[in-house]
Amino acid sequence: MRAGEELPPLEIPITRTLIVAGAIASRDYQDVHHDAELARQKGSPDIFMNILTTNGLVGRYITDHFGPAAVLRKVAIRLGAPNHPGDTMVLTGTIEEVDGDTATVRVVGANGLGSHVTGTVTVTVPSDTVLSGGA
Repeated sequence: MRAGEELPPLEIPITRTLIVAGAIASRDYQDVHHDAELARQKGSPDIFMNILTTNGLVGRYITDHFGPAAVLRKVAIRLGAPNHPGDTMVLTGTIEEVDGDTATVRVVGANGLGSHVTGTVTVTVPSDTVLSGGA
């Protein structure tokens, strides 16, 4: 684990099921996350992913790389272009800083419209852990 190291990209197909299931799992019942017609009436071309689902996918991206012993200490993300069904979001990351067994990772999730999510994740990986990403 070193500053400048790039994490491998993760492609996530954005399906209607993923969007609706993520909204339900996070108890976000806003109609724009499950009702396409109401989303269109409110100016969106279709339903779109909520921030809690995005937050979970960012967390998955980090723990998929650093392994199950990784502890997310801080997740600071900002949403941009919405994730709509039929698109693909590609998560990428770069380790910005390492302090002992803790790293700060810059994360970007891009889709066909641009950057869906940007931000940083602070993660602690116990020093006796073998990283799944091969680092």
